[in-house]
Amino acid sequence: MKRTFTIFCLAILCACTNKYKEIENKTEDYALVPKPVELTTAKGRFPIGSGMSIFASPELQKEAEWFSQGITNLGGKPLQKTESASDADIVLQLDASIAHNEGYGLNVSYDNVRVTGKTATGVFYGLQTLLQLAEENEASTDLTVPAVTIKDHPRFAYRGMMLDVARHYFDVDFVKKYIDLIALHKMNRLHWHLTEDQGWRIEIKKYPKLTEFGAWRNGTIVDHFPGTSNDNTRSGGFYTQEQVKEIVAYAADRHIVVVPEIELPGHSGAAIASYPYLSCFPEEPTFVPNEMISDKSKELQASGTPKIVQESWGVYDDVYCAGKEETFKFLQDVFDEIIPLFPSEYIHIGGDECPKKNWERCPLCQKRMKEEGLADEHELQSYFVTRMERYLNSKGKQIIGWDEILEGGLAPNATVMSWRGEAGGIEASRQKHDVIMTPNSYVYFDYYQAKDTENEPLAIGGFLPLSHVYSYEPLSNELTKEEQKYILGAQANLWTEYIATPDYAEYMTLPRMTALSEVVWSPKEHKNWDDFKTRLPFMIEMLQDKGYNVSTEHINEPPKK
Repeated sequence: MKRTFTIFCLAILCACTNKYKEIENKTEDYALVPKPVELTTAKGRFPIGSGMSIFASPELQKEAEWFSQGITNLGGKPLQKTESASDADIVLQLDASIAHNEGYGLNVSYDNVRVTGKTATGVFYGLQTLLQLAEENEASTDLTVPAVTIKDHPRFAYRGMMLDVARHYFDVDFVKKYIDLIALHKMNRLHWHLTEDQGWRIEIKKYPKLTEFGAWRNGTIVDHFPGTSNDNTRSGGFYTQEQVKEIVAYAADRHIVVVPEIELPGHSGAAIASYPYLSCFPEEPTFVPNEMISDKSKELQASGTPKIVQESWGVYDDVYCAGKEETFKFLQDVFDEIIPLFPSEYIHIGGDECPKKNWERCPLCQKRMKEEGLADEHELQSYFVTRMERYLNSKGKQIIGWDEILEGGLAPNATVMSWRGEAGGIEASRQKHDVIMTPNSYVYFDYYQAKDTENEPLAIGGFLPLSHVYSYEPLSNELTKEEQKYILGAQANLWTEYIATPDYAEYMTLPRMTALSEVVWSPKEHKNWDDFKTRLPFMIEMLQDKGYNVSTEHINEPPKK
């Protein structure tokens, strides 16, 4: 009786799958972003329907669970685990013959699916592709996937997105949602900008005032810098160390490395507001341009509390004092708590936009320069960065810094993130330092998406249409082939001076992230703007179905000249 029932079930399953065997698929059925290296189409569709089974080797159990949940989220039926690859409808396995560490193979026929990868990361990307291909079938409740053979791998090793949570705080749920976006686009780094003049966002147990005071500001300017008024509204927030661990683990499950940024020596106003001794001049009040200071902060300064968390945007002279040993002790203590939270090989130390005026008039900084034989304040900044690099290297970490760390001499092992165009990245590559390209003219997602900004939300300025993001080429022609090897990849940055809500953050990010994903993943010879635009609507529909707020009105904006 049991054997008869089993044969009956198999007969039903064969009937269900055979009806998809001869289906002719359309070009739009394969509208993938980023575009794979190799894609071969075929007849037939695979139904991910009721009773379908999945096998995953022991190393791939998390990926199998993630994929099964993804199918359920799309409205498909739960997949049944099986212990035998030969009996499974969907098979996930490692394949040592795949050359690229993040590469994958995907084979779909009408009756089975096989996903392979050199590593679990590769298998995860194969599953992302499979989910992109899945769609509801008109004739049944099944999700179906068009028959296809794909061999794929990324062009660049570093494919990143930066989220600034220091200007405006975003809660844990949104950070996770942002991580999901990064994963969906087969990108692999979240650069998490955690400290600024306007807010300190991570719990440091040895220095509780960083979150008691530094995580909160008493007001924020209204409209463009320098503002028309102050909203007099307290705002802020921070992540506990347990929340940080939760976010890092969530990202790791999606094969994303979280790179924390702790700004130094500039952009340090929130730390100085918490511990004024870190400033060259602790008794001098925090300067807010055009007196756009909140009423609460005016009261504090009038009553003898000179330092406040900055309420305006821009760059400020009050930076970490390079002449005090206490400054370096503080930063080493901070990094001692940061390092265990982040498995990343990198820690970003900022290094950008550090005015030197306070150092020029600070006796302790001038004494430091004389003792160290430093010619000027640029060399003092190099001393500061190099000293912190030595400390972090001693703890097994490498540093990334913005391209200003080139000034005064580049720290020996530093990776340069080139934002003021590509010049810094080109120079660092020639010095045989690793580089991540993030030029503001191509990948600053806080810029406007339209030339006509009248109907756009307030943004920092600039014009960065989707087409211009897509046109970016990270490997500069000014570099030799040997020098180009130091370009690890590229990253887009979402600075949030004027981006205060998750909805607005998504609007500014999408679909520009989608364009960048193809820049950093797909072969250069595959890039074609007109072809990309034919595939983009399907990606936008997927993003909208997932609840993201996508900007769709500016896709045909002319490229930036």
